[in-house]
Amino acid sequence: MDIEKQNIPCLITIFGATGDLSHRKLFPSLFHLYQQDNLNEHVAIIGIGRRDWTNEKFRAEIKSSIEKFVKDTHKIDEFMEHVYYQSHDVNNKESYDALLTLSESLDAQYDLNGNRLFYLAMAPEFFGTVSDFLKSSGLTKTKGFKRLIIEKPFGKDLASAEKLNNQLRKSFKEEEIYRIDHYLGKDMVQNIEVIRFSNAMFEPLWNNKYISNIQVTSSEILGVEDRGGYYDNSGALKDMVQNHMLQIVSLLAMEPPISLSSEDIRNEKVKALRSIRKIQPEHVRSYFVRGQYDVGEINGEKVKRYRDEENVNPESNTPTFVAAKVMLDNFRWAGVPFYIRTGKRMKEKEIRVVVEFKEMPMNLYYQKDNQLDSNLLVINIQPNEGIELHLNARKYIEGIDTEPVKLSYAMTTQDKMNTVDAYEGLIYDCLKGDATNFTHWEELKATWSYVDTVAEYWDAHPAPFPNYQAGSNGPVKSDLLLSRDNFHWWDV
Repeated sequence: MDIEKQNIPCLITIFGATGDLSHRKLFPSLFHLYQQDNLNEHVAIIGIGRRDWTNEKFRAEIKSSIEKFVKDTHKIDEFMEHVYYQSHDVNNKESYDALLTLSESLDAQYDLNGNRLFYLAMAPEFFGTVSDFLKSSGLTKTKGFKRLIIEKPFGKDLASAEKLNNQLRKSFKEEEIYRIDHYLGKDMVQNIEVIRFSNAMFEPLWNNKYISNIQVTSSEILGVEDRGGYYDNSGALKDMVQNHMLQIVSLLAMEPPISLSSEDIRNEKVKALRSIRKIQPEHVRSYFVRGQYDVGEINGEKVKRYRDEENVNPESNTPTFVAAKVMLDNFRWAGVPFYIRTGKRMKEKEIRVVVEFKEMPMNLYYQKDNQLDSNLLVINIQPNEGIELHLNARKYIEGIDTEPVKLSYAMTTQDKMNTVDAYEGLIYDCLKGDATNFTHWEELKATWSYVDTVAEYWDAHPAPFPNYQAGSNGPVKSDLLLSRDNFHWWDV
């Protein structure tokens, strides 16, 4: 993902600036943008937090974090001169009055043209409150642009998401709201569109006539770590499926847009998401599998079960694993299952897409006791970014036996040096006003509408958890989900 240099004057205000996300991702990303001359002297950054810190104290903390997460730190002292801090009570009008005074002072000092970007890296219950105060205090009344970046979760169901959206729309227009999904910032996720729409060998085959099924896997070996309190109220369905997994499905399933503009791409994604077959409560068990990890072994170390994690209910019904069969009822994909699975404490950490093509009709090389391997297109998103094409070729000089061969492209070290962190690219997209890789409200509404039925059914019907061992590929029922259709998970 190359970033085209385009300096944009802006005041960037980060709420939750003393939190983990700001230290690990946001400030290192902003520093790298500055280091690469994508931000210049016409930028100022205000960190907002509850702690009673001075500018000097905050700058020291941020500098330490950047030095920890970024190898090359040239220009760091120059960058830190653009960083400021304000101790802030999000429920106090006087705090916003003080923020307005500081913002106007920095706007004049750095010649920012009134451009303001607000980043809410904080607990979601404060999103609406902050948004209301930004407007009432006059912070959104500016001669330049105003934009709002919001971290997930955006609501906990469709009703709460609609309530939050309506509240935000009092202060910001839809085109000014950037709902971040860091999966959409990943280089190989963005490559899905390029692979599909720039290669004549794929797009003509990208339909139910030639593809038998598509699989999307996002697994990790970590447990909930220190996020038990949050995770136990969301689980894999809301934390992963509702956003990341269905976003990837929409990129795989969308029709070719008429242009690469943000609006045209989003329109096609929305159409794909709206075509997902709605699941009735009585059919949830036929389309979805849930799991929760038990004790097990990861990298030679014993790990505890989910219910024994810190801040987790010892009788929790929260799934740490979800597998689903997603059907799209439209002309292109009728009859083709999209299988998705995501889970914690699994065997490997990976994000991968596998496209399985149908067998050739009347294949001359097919024999009952020597079945041909399937043709696969594999898109490895993490950790080994790259593309693989699995084909069948002649095995011997004489005879007609075949063997599978793999054509692969792996992103080299040099390639990776030219890529950026997902947050870096997304922040820069927002500064440019490019919302392509952010989640539109219509997309969000479609995904919440889909998963709400499943969540309500699971809440009403507790599962016999735990049901998969840590360090495994999830519950056995996830394999049955595919085997009923004569498919299996491809662990390639």
